[in-house]
Amino acid sequence: MTVAIRVPLRIVVLVLVVPVRMAWDALVVAGRFLRDTVLRPLGRALLWVGKALFVWPSVGLWSYVLVPVGRALAWLGTVLVVVPALWCHRYVLTPLGHALAWVYARVLSPIGHAITWLLRGVGAVLAAVGTGVYTAVARLARHLLVVPARWLYDRVLTPVGRAVARCVRGLGRLLGLIGTGIGVALYWTLRVLLVLPALALRRRVLAPVGRFLAVVAREVGDALGHAWRIAGRISRALGRALGALFRWIFVEPVRWVYRTVLTPAGHLVRDGVLRPAAEGARVLGRAVREALTGARDTVRQARADLRRMLFGEPRQAAAVDRREPQGRAARTLGSSTTALTKD
Repeated sequence: MTVAIRVPLRIVVLVLVVPVRMAWDALVVAGRFLRDTVLRPLGRALLWVGKALFVWPSVGLWSYVLVPVGRALAWLGTVLVVVPALWCHRYVLTPLGHALAWVYARVLSPIGHAITWLLRGVGAVLAAVGTGVYTAVARLARHLLVVPARWLYDRVLTPVGRAVARCVRGLGRLLGLIGTGIGVALYWTLRVLLVLPALALRRRVLAPVGRFLAVVAREVGDALGHAWRIAGRISRALGRALGALFRWIFVEPVRWVYRTVLTPAGHLVRDGVLRPAAEGARVLGRAVREALTGARDTVRQARADLRRMLFGEPRQAAAVDRREPQGRAARTLGSSTTALTKD
């Protein structure tokens, strides 16, 4: 039965699972491409924007606003609250506390001890009086209440309670016998009408059906796993075939065109057009720079000639002799005529 169920079930499940697995693999590839090309750069951009909009302003606010303001507030709190509080504690509350302690030790404590001694004496007197009154009341209550109540309990209530207890025990035994009989009858009735048919149904119907369904479920699970693995191999093979087909149809022709057509054409354009154009541009630039330099020199010379025509030749500065002085005016590093060594 297992083999008869397994083979058709695996064929049907394979036919149903292959499109699902191919769609799943396509979604995985698309998701990875989307993650690498869109989501990851977008996430980095959003992270940078978040830092620029929130983190860096928060750090600047904390470093350049909140920390100085906090330090200023701490200094103000120290100056306005802590220092006055310490001064008040040291020069007001401490002397006041010492004065109160002295008053308590020298005045209030002796008065309290005297009041305590007086109250103890009054309490002892009241205790003695109360003890006598309590003894008298206790004896009176014993003879008027306790002794009659004990006699009533021993002579009347105890026999009546024992008789009532015997009656209740007998009634309880009778009710127990009746309940036991009813319970046994109900038990066998329910067993015959419900339990035995339910056991027969379980043994004859539900257990075989459950075992059959368990076999079917196990085979379905095995078939799904087997079909999923086979579908994965088919999907990978199909993906590789499509990749190879795409490479041979599009990538390889583009690569061949790039290598055999565009690269030589680019080299030809570079060697025949771009490099001569660059050389000509460099020569032209050099000529322009030389022309500009000559024009600048000409303009400078014309401005100098115009200044000489208008204001005359500039006055030459007098020559200054910068050589060392000779004779007595020379330096006296080795003689005794300096301000530090002369007598």
